[in-house]
Amino acid sequence: MDIFELMKKGGHEQIVFNYDKETGMKSIIAIHDSTLGQTFGGVRMVHYASMEDALRDALRLSRAMTYKCAAADEDKGGSKAVIWGDPEKDKSEAYLRAFARFVEMLKGRFITGVDLNLDLTDASIIGRETQYILARSKEEGSSGSSGVTTAFGIFAGLKACAKFLWGDESLKGKRIAVQGLGAVGEPLLGHLIQAGMEVVATDVSEKTLQRLQKQCGLKTVKPNLIYEVECDIFSPCAIGGILNDQTIPKLKCKLVAGCANNQLEDEEKHGKMLQDRGILYAPDFIINAGGVIQAIDELQGYRLERVRLKTERIYDRLLHIFEMARKEKILPMEAAIRYAESRIREIHKMKRLYVPR
Repeated sequence: MDIFELMKKGGHEQIVFNYDKETGMKSIIAIHDSTLGQTFGGVRMVHYASMEDALRDALRLSRAMTYKCAAADEDKGGSKAVIWGDPEKDKSEAYLRAFARFVEMLKGRFITGVDLNLDLTDASIIGRETQYILARSKEEGSSGSSGVTTAFGIFAGLKACAKFLWGDESLKGKRIAVQGLGAVGEPLLGHLIQAGMEVVATDVSEKTLQRLQKQCGLKTVKPNLIYEVECDIFSPCAIGGILNDQTIPKLKCKLVAGCANNQLEDEEKHGKMLQDRGILYAPDFIINAGGVIQAIDELQGYRLERVRLKTERIYDRLLHIFEMARKEKILPMEAAIRYAESRIREIHKMKRLYVPR
């Protein structure tokens, strides 16, 4: 594969490959665009099938982070780190600290936070070797898991979607199929149930599914059957790339809105497939920005009230993007990208002004 051609196509600035011979830790840090400032993006640990898969994931996710930060009105660029390894077998204190030392070498050009298959305990370990990690535990003086804030933003976004689709932001009586009950999916359940929604859920962890079924009285299905649930809303809250040629024809909903990153396997093709089936798609990097808003807020001294107010703006932002898509006759994802890119362009113009330091 031609890595420079991939960078050119995606608009990436920098890719850093890291290897620690003592622990076997392999990671890739992809920096997409630093126009708006210091770059931010989570780190995930995945047992990828190949280096190419790991690289493509880092490239896609870092690009999405650029748009997420820009659209959320944050002065941060987009980046992402992936650790190529089996989280069940390879992860150890030394392994994570080795990764963290590579982050520290970038001297703040890249700031991170834990993502898929990494938790607050792992964040604490990473934080022993680098100052450039956010959203650690509250006991360490940080803001804690960003899952709760992301869930709050998803719920605000769901109300905006309902307003656009059905003319009323109330979600009472609506049926929602939730795929994934992890760091965001589980706290999201509380909002959905409180709103009077009928919830059908699934998770790859049978233990998690049984626990929440007992606690909340959920209706549950096997993971492979979630796409076929008759519902008003399908909410992907697990891994990305799940909306594709095989799954989209199975959907029986009017809206797709969830917290997973890069839900569309192919942005244009599968966005069009959803539209052709009369299904509204809430662009993922718009609706799931709550966690990023929380993490970045730590850099100016974390305040919960400020984070919630900024996260609530997801409601108005989504309505604006849906109206923009309808007016310009484009897909919601395309409208969301244009929205983010317009801010990047405007700030780029402003930066021509020299400010002495």
